[in-house]
Amino acid sequence: MKRKLYQYLIELTNSLPVSKFIMKFAESSRSRFIIPSYAKIYQVNVNEAKKQINAYGSLHDFFIRELKENARKFDNNQNHIISPVDAVIEQFGTISSHDAIIVKDQPYSIHDMLEDPALAEKYINGSFIVLYLSPSHYHRIHSPASGTVVKQYELGNKSYPVNSWGLMYGKSPLSKNFRTITEIKEEDHNHLAVVKVGAMFINTIQLTHANEKVQKGEELAYFSFGSTVVLLFEKHKTDFADSVALKKEVKAGEVLAVKK
Repeated sequence: MKRKLYQYLIELTNSLPVSKFIMKFAESSRSRFIIPSYAKIYQVNVNEAKKQINAYGSLHDFFIRELKENARKFDNNQNHIISPVDAVIEQFGTISSHDAIIVKDQPYSIHDMLEDPALAEKYINGSFIVLYLSPSHYHRIHSPASGTVVKQYELGNKSYPVNSWGLMYGKSPLSKNFRTITEIKEEDHNHLAVVKVGAMFINTIQLTHANEKVQKGEELAYFSFGSTVVLLFEKHKTDFADSVALKKEVKAGEVLAVKK
């Protein structure tokens, strides 16, 4: 009963009219007046933003802000996989032989997430990490490794919340929400998948990288409003760094995994 109630409430707040209204307001010049209070409520570090807070023309512009040069340090060791985003580590672990990852005690099928049987099979018995971006975070997405983009596509047409309540009571948001998948083949032929998952209200994931080759730390895309990134690794190819822990805050560029 509790699950059904939360699902119903989530669906009410995820209607298309509400989504359009929120997006229209956030992109309007009127929304710039709430930027200071937004930054204060969510404790945004405005000192690292590329522009002064009063230089943003709308809340949306502030949300997708770029950072000052060298505000993030990207580890350049080619044996390291870095965090593509500023985020909280929501979950990490092993992908089961039945293709499931467990997040908030809920199973998610990577076959459903990727909708590509051949691609999903590549990651069976591998590992995964879920990175949740709150409204306070910097929302640009960087490449976790250097290599070649071998596959990139989008799926889904609506989005449920990806916060703790959404993961527990939503309709499989990690594998059903609007999402874009980027698979990267590194120079040593290891593969990893970067699954960018849209959040409640706004489905927008704007891709900013169109080249076949990508360098670690190079920008791939940005989110409009809160979102999640899921990284998938092949079996026996990586170990998580000792620093990886549940609910830990990480910055883009920090080491998440080490190649075997």
